[in-house]
Amino acid sequence: MHIVAINNWKKDTSEFMQEIAIALGITAYEVHQRMLCGSPTVLSSFADPQQAVLLVKKLNPLGISTIVVDTIEVRGRTGSIIVRNFKLNESSLYIETSDNRSAEIPYEKIDVLLPATNTVTFSKTKTTTERKLSLGKTLLTGGIPRFNKVTHQQEVTSEDTKKVLHLYISKRREPIVFSQDGVTYEGLGEAMKLSRGMNFKYLISELHRLSSEAAYDDRLLKRIGQVRLLGPTVNPDTNMDIAIEILVRSLRLLRT
Repeated sequence: MHIVAINNWKKDTSEFMQEIAIALGITAYEVHQRMLCGSPTVLSSFADPQQAVLLVKKLNPLGISTIVVDTIEVRGRTGSIIVRNFKLNESSLYIETSDNRSAEIPYEKIDVLLPATNTVTFSKTKTTTERKLSLGKTLLTGGIPRFNKVTHQQEVTSEDTKKVLHLYISKRREPIVFSQDGVTYEGLGEAMKLSRGMNFKYLISELHRLSSEAAYDDRLLKRIGQVRLLGPTVNPDTNMDIAIEILVRSLRLLRT
């Protein structure tokens, strides 16, 4: 799938909305709804990459900056660093992975911080069996109660949410990833809190403070921010990696 998002538009008039609507073949009202959350925002997605190229060619003359994401290319990348242990030093972030690799990252080298909430939906079939009074059998036995076993199957859906932080080093594409439930917090020392949630929130705020030059955006922490960025046709539950890719590209473009 190839996703086209628009980025850092300068105009916000009815004429501008109408021009985009014509390029997309939808109404100006639909365009307005997609652009409510600000930049960036997904306009459309295509199975055929040529359709994405064609849309970009229609939008470029309007002075609209675009971001095109190939979902297969994004999901085929390797090299993400998953953090297990960390320590917030005075001028650098020290990290260790579960396979005992380590690195020291000067705070000034961090250029993007993106916290997000991943939601995974699980479905399973639940089978229940109950006994129901059988009037026919009861009558045949002279009034002695007789029962039938009745089995029901029900689809049960549950959600598992996981907070993560994607940290990017200048000029590197691969993120350093902190998971709320996947890291240990001893590195916080005396600042360590009573729960993982509190520790993770503190970690994010401290990295934001210490990496004062880094771009920071927390809209992906909440469902409404995810939906507004990805639009009505791209499901956040299965495309959080794409939302992160779009947002990090947008933030880096603002810094150039």
